[in-house]
Amino acid sequence: MLGRVFKAYDIRGTYPDLLTDQMAWQIGYGTARFLLESAAAAGETTPMMRNVVVGRDMRLSSPTLRDKLVSGIKSFGAGIIDVGLVDTPMVTFAVNHLDCAGGIMVTASHNPPKYNGFKVCERKGRPVGEATGLATVRKHAAMVDKGVKKVEDPEVDHRDLWDAYSEHVMAFMDLGDRPLKVVVDASNGMAGTMVPKLFGRKGQVIDGLEIVPMNFDNSSGEFVHEPNPLVAENLDQLRVAVVDKGADLGLCFDGDADRCAAVDEKGNIIPCDFMTALVAPHFLKEDPGGAIAYDLRSTKAVPEEIAKHGGVPMRGRVGHVFMKQLLREQSAPFGGELSGHFYFRDNFFADSGAIAMCVFLSILSKTGDPMSKLIKPIARYRQSGELNFEVEEKDEAIEAIEEEFALRGEIDHLDGVTIDAFDSEGWWANIRKSNTEPFLRLNAEAKDQEKLDALLAEISPILTGQDEQ
Repeated sequence: MLGRVFKAYDIRGTYPDLLTDQMAWQIGYGTARFLLESAAAAGETTPMMRNVVVGRDMRLSSPTLRDKLVSGIKSFGAGIIDVGLVDTPMVTFAVNHLDCAGGIMVTASHNPPKYNGFKVCERKGRPVGEATGLATVRKHAAMVDKGVKKVEDPEVDHRDLWDAYSEHVMAFMDLGDRPLKVVVDASNGMAGTMVPKLFGRKGQVIDGLEIVPMNFDNSSGEFVHEPNPLVAENLDQLRVAVVDKGADLGLCFDGDADRCAAVDEKGNIIPCDFMTALVAPHFLKEDPGGAIAYDLRSTKAVPEEIAKHGGVPMRGRVGHVFMKQLLREQSAPFGGELSGHFYFRDNFFADSGAIAMCVFLSILSKTGDPMSKLIKPIARYRQSGELNFEVEEKDEAIEAIEEEFALRGEIDHLDGVTIDAFDSEGWWANIRKSNTEPFLRLNAEAKDQEKLDALLAEISPILTGQDEQ
């Protein structure tokens, strides 16, 4: 039963049927054991390395799960530093700021209210996924000796780190003379707490920046719309508001505010890979010749823009665990993912919705052009978007794709299979297994719509099995 809530990147399930209070205690114990043993094995034996940072989101089940979690952490013998009701990137910041063994955020990110879970990072804020520690956490949690005495009311060190966190985040804000109005949709999630703490209260204008708040109330644990900015319909309210308010930009955060998506002044959704291409030169000015990381689903315009501005494009696997690792390996100043995660070397190689907001606004404020004009030259190819195919025999379907297109383009297996025929036929495609759902995911791009339509007409029947009929 415990294994059903452990995913590729985090721990998540419906509460209280799949994810229970007892599991939360076990997970607290197992995570504390993993984090402290990892720190000890690395020679990190300072007193602070006996501590685990804990934060939580606004879900109604989060206080209870937090209590059970800290009971488990203390039952193992670790100390607890509770940073309270925060966005997920705050936990990563706290782990680094306080030099602790790791951190746990109680959240289910963009999932519906009935879900909850835990995101884990270890010392220095390194991500903990299935291959980098969650498998060990699961084993420790499942094997907790029934004789272990539960600490029901553990002593907790409560810390308010908002001032220190604000100073860290605002170091990325460098506004020009141009005043800006931005509509921020907090999706009834943790951005409703974070944005006022960092950027100012409702209606306040700071350094020429006016924020128009939307869906900031997160007290009920409910959502006006699903807190997932990648789903176009979830941005409908924001798109209307940007135009109605005459705003320069619209920004939408997910439930735990580690992801951020943008809408231009005309109400058009800006794909997150386009934002990666726009932001890359901003960091290359300070780091000439630096590496910029991007996930392999991104438009070809991303590596082209990176190279154009003297950077080194670094193509990575999908998923925050892999992107953070790639940034760290390359000491890359910046990286972007199609999902709306944006990563920063000076943020401990981690993602941050708040820092992404700072950078987007800094870039826009230093130009007299509207966002739509800045994005237009990046939108030079035609994309399919991510298309999902429910396929029982996933490996066989991927093999069939590879066999069909083997002689037409370069093939790699960095994540699923990618066929790159961009130079010869004007298209590329990636097919990969979902880590969270029973789907194969297809992303394709072509130099024009005709080529894209023809490609999809070839690939889709193979993925649905209709080519055999």
